Amino acid sequence: MSILAQILADKGPEVQSAMDLCPFVELEELARAQAPARCLASALRRGTDEPVRFIAEFKRASPSAGAIRAGAMPEQIAGLYEQAGASAISVLTDEKYFDGSLHFLDRVRSSCALPVLRKDFIIDPYQVVEARAHGADALLLIVAALDRLQLRELYALTREWGMRALVEVHDEGEAEVAVELGAELIGVNHRNLATFEIDRELTLRLGRVMPSHVILVGESGIRNGADVAKLGRDGAHAVLVGETLMRAENPGEALQQLRSES
Repeated sequence: MSILAQILADKGPEVQSAMDLCPFVELEELARAQAPARCLASALRRGTDEPVRFIAEFKRASPSAGAIRAGAMPEQIAGLYEQAGASAISVLTDEKYFDGSLHFLDRVRSSCALPVLRKDFIIDPYQVVEARAHGADALLLIVAALDRLQLRELYALTREWGMRALVEVHDEGEAEVAVELGAELIGVNHRNLATFEIDRELTLRLGRVMPSHVILVGESGIRNGADVAKLGRDGAHAVLVGETLMRAENPGEALQQLRSES
């Protein structure tokens, strides 16, 4: 069983447990009480000759890397990212595999002025409303984790709640699905979910078939400014960087260096 399959198998019972603790009606009330969502699309779209934007990620651990920065404080790291010129913050909320928490969303949203992306494995409408209830401005939808009906329903619900969806793809077939969906933000994950191998040419290949209105985001395997500069030339408006920043002694300084090198 792949790691994605394992995570998805665990996610259903997790969602049910959350629903038992906070019924959908109560969750909707919490979501409606939130301040209006900040626009991730506006933050990431870049014009001609403008620099690549950065989604800086708060991630304590991952299945492929293990512990990355155990015990890190989300508001502290988010503050460093904001000062260093990030355009948005990504927050891992999966607890079992990424040492994340929904409460990290609240803490980051209240401590910075940037759009905040919920990074998780969204499979149920409950999680969409849950994201907004905890202050998310956007969330991740993974094409490989959903059938087309689920993807359409979750994408539409995300927009109904005023959020943006970053639709993640891993190959040409998934890219076609995202384009057919009408996705405004498409994330190209260079990491093969079965082998964990990195294909840094994937953004270039998929970028060639993307409509001009799509905001393309390069994800995974970004180590230095040269990687960022290449992705910008390949058509990416933005990059999502997590592990490289979180392993650095000072994540803010590491982000500044990436920006200056690219």
